[in-house]
Amino acid sequence: MKTSQSRQKSYADKRRRPLEFEAGEKVFLKVSPMRGVMRFGKKGKLSPRYVGPFEILERVGKAAYRLALPPSMSNLHDVFHVSMLQKYMSDPSHVLQDQEVDISSDIRYEESAVAILDRKEKVLRNKTIPLVKVLWKSHSAKEATWELESEMQKKYLALF
Repeated sequence: MKTSQSRQKSYADKRRRPLEFEAGEKVFLKVSPMRGVMRFGKKGKLSPRYVGPFEILERVGKAAYRLALPPSMSNLHDVFHVSMLQKYMSDPSHVLQDQEVDISSDIRYEESAVAILDRKEKVLRNKTIPLVKVLWKSHSAKEATWELESEMQKKYLALF
């Protein structure tokens, strides 16, 4: 049993990257989309997204940090584990635009469609599938995705 635990620990240690922050540093906070939102043809599955940057106020324990959150995020607890944070590398030429993202208390946000950019039909052997290119709120046109037209009509009829 000991050797098995040791093997697992050594595997986990190799994959873990040590992160430590100081008070006053800026970090991004990882948030994930709400379940039930259809993206890429799969419900609830979307790569994590980072919001911020936020300033670290203090270190709480070994692996937790207190962040200075804006009043719009007052429903969130202000202490986060180091795995939820990503270091912000400042660059004088980098201009950040403050994006308003409604984050729930379980650190999730809901994606919403803004516009339909394009249409096409995917032709298979026996059928054709109508697709639409959707522009999502808080995303650029480069990040627009192809979605099923029928699913988008159910959720966002006003866009059609």
